[in-house]
Amino acid sequence: MITRAKHHLRILSEFSIPLVIGVVAAVIWANVDPASHDALLEWSPFGHGNEVNFHFLVNDVFMAFFFGIATKEIVESVLPGGALNPPKKAVNPLLGTLGGVLGPIAVYLSWSFLRGDTTILHGWGIPTATDIALAWLAARMVFGKGHPAVAFLLLLAVADDALGLGIIAVFYPDPAHPVQPLWLLGVAGAMAATYGMNKAAVKNFWPYLIGPGVLSWYALDSAHLHPALALVAIIPFMPHEERDEGLFAEEHSTTVHTDALNRFEHTFKLPVDFGLFAFGIANAGVAFSSIGEATYGVFLALLLGKTFGIFSFAMIGDKLGFSLPAGMNARSLFVAGMVGGLGLTVALFVAGVAFTDPALQGAAKMGALGSAFIAPLAFIAGKLLNVKKLAEPRADDSVDAATATAATANG
Repeated sequence: MITRAKHHLRILSEFSIPLVIGVVAAVIWANVDPASHDALLEWSPFGHGNEVNFHFLVNDVFMAFFFGIATKEIVESVLPGGALNPPKKAVNPLLGTLGGVLGPIAVYLSWSFLRGDTTILHGWGIPTATDIALAWLAARMVFGKGHPAVAFLLLLAVADDALGLGIIAVFYPDPAHPVQPLWLLGVAGAMAATYGMNKAAVKNFWPYLIGPGVLSWYALDSAHLHPALALVAIIPFMPHEERDEGLFAEEHSTTVHTDALNRFEHTFKLPVDFGLFAFGIANAGVAFSSIGEATYGVFLALLLGKTFGIFSFAMIGDKLGFSLPAGMNARSLFVAGMVGGLGLTVALFVAGVAFTDPALQGAAKMGALGSAFIAPLAFIAGKLLNVKKLAEPRADDSVDAATATAATANG
């Protein structure tokens, strides 16, 4: 019975069901009874009017663990056996990542100027990131479990989320509270403390979270930067394995990992996946009347900017000698670019900090929500282009077929 329950929990987690339910529930709630939905966001365990409310606890505290797990995957991807090791192996998907960031920015800004609406310009960062969980789910449905495009998309999603974190930190500070850069010394101190604890052979991850993690969070909050990024500075210096077994391998591996990074993910991956229900409730409650220029700008940037940005940059890399992964060709790359347009979690998060005007914020969030419709479009394109059939590996592929098979088996 316990094994069956764990299996069901894993299925719910893998297919991002809590996030999807939270998003759908929030949209319905905000349109049926917006007053009670707003009341939930303002609810605080410390009394009405306290800043530590439901919205704060979800976006500033809970999301620190979400970004922490994403950072863990980025850190491990540079280890031997990881998707970024050796460096040449990662050049093509990273070029695709660059295209998947610049393409949406270009489309979004073009839409703003074309429509003559400069009020939405500040939202250019909203469509730059891909939703890791939804991209992984859609990729498996479109390509099939063993296709190298799945690992390609996971690497791309993790990498452009890393760029997304940088965009949030640099370009989207709280406009009501100017940045206090002196507090960043506290973040530097937290990083130094983490490094010192690692050298002192502190293997349990809890001291890293309770000590440097809390310090980093407090310093970022005091600096008026987003404290949800607190663990991004800590994770790279925590003890880790010497090799990477693949993206999210700890979730399925039968190996017992004792390093701090894998134990951190093992402890928090399931709570974070289910906690995304609360994230959906807190961020996706947008009234349909909020549709505006920002809605179309975000949606078109994700659909067109991501698709053609990823496709063109990765193809350029391929022509320059940085080959696509074995088993991928132009057709599968094009569809992978479409799947990369699924921007939900980080897009909703950035929309919440890019605009202070509720109408603009709501309109931008509607565009992020609308990107969910890209999934069926990608599925149809995949069927028409027959992408489930692996392309024949070429002699000059930088990643041989055996390596690609091993990588996708782990992904």
